[in-house]
Amino acid sequence: MLKLFRTTAILEGISYLLLFGLTMPLKYWGEILEPNKIVGYAHGVLFIAYVVLALLFWWQKKWGIKRLFILMIASLLPFATFYVDKKYLQNVN
Repeated sequence: MLKLFRTTAILEGISYLLLFGLTMPLKYWGEILEPNKIVGYAHGVLFIAYVVLALLFWWQKKWGIKRLFILMIASLLPFATFYVDKKYLQNVN
């Protein structure tokens, strides 16, 4: 479960950065729509997977509500899933 959650967190973070850093500028400045659609769908699936896995992992580890809040906020902020991986997931037993 930990490996799946960590992988999903990293992929979700990468897709978020690609979406806002690469494909949205292509869409709005270059009028190239296809990459935004593909990365957008991938990001949507990864976002939902991250949230579901965060809830399951939080429940399994019996962590406090503060940590759940951090896990959830991380899905909304650029680079935050990388922070969660480093701070909370690398040394989980």
